[in-house]
Amino acid sequence: MLPSSFCEAKLSDPTNKYGVFPALCEGGWITQLTGLVLVIMFMGTLYILFTKLFEQNKVMNQGKAVDANFWRAPTLAEGAAKLEKNSAYRQVVEDGLRANEEHNKLTDPVEAHDWMHGTLERSQNHINSQLNSGLAFLATVGSTAPFVGLFGTVIGILNALVKIGASGQASIDAVAGPVGEALIMTAVGLIVAVPAVLAFNWLQSRNKAISRRLSTFSNDVLGSIMSGGQVKPVLAPAKAAAPAAAPKKA
Repeated sequence: MLPSSFCEAKLSDPTNKYGVFPALCEGGWITQLTGLVLVIMFMGTLYILFTKLFEQNKVMNQGKAVDANFWRAPTLAEGAAKLEKNSAYRQVVEDGLRANEEHNKLTDPVEAHDWMHGTLERSQNHINSQLNSGLAFLATVGSTAPFVGLFGTVIGILNALVKIGASGQASIDAVAGPVGEALIMTAVGLIVAVPAVLAFNWLQSRNKAISRRLSTFSNDVLGSIMSGGQVKPVLAPAKAAAPAAAPKKA
């Protein structure tokens, strides 16, 4: 909580009677605790936003590596070896190859296609679960931060009215200033909520794009394994190297 000396200095300053810190001091420890919760929400929103952007960009770059190298390899195992060790796409391929080997060891006969499809789907779900982790916090902040700020405003208005009643001054300047100051907490709640909602929607849309691409890749891997490597997606022709510049004549 804010130290009493700090609050006394802020409240006694005639040049800055109203503002965030005077509002926190006037509201007491409940308002200060509410402000701390909003700060934690805002910092958590920024942390999740940047960490998830890093993870998504990493998976998207891995997808570009798949387009460039993976399907040009003669076998799935050799193609997986060309991908990053912790690549999401490599995980899908390795899980599929492992499931293909384990299918022959099953004592209860299961159709190979169903066994492979279930394994690849579990692999995709695991990757999607990792990408979606933390988004629930953004959704929670976006839906609750305005109410947390409103709670701080209610407490601030209550304390302001109690002090006005105790002083016996009910003029407009005595009421409007403290009540208006208490509304700062509602504004802070909205400032915290809006970025959280925007970040949630943006990250969610990027995750859906990644999930669709992983699903397409998984189906291609399934077709390749079930056909013994005969079925592969149509590849774009490799870009030819630019011709060397002709030497200048003397």
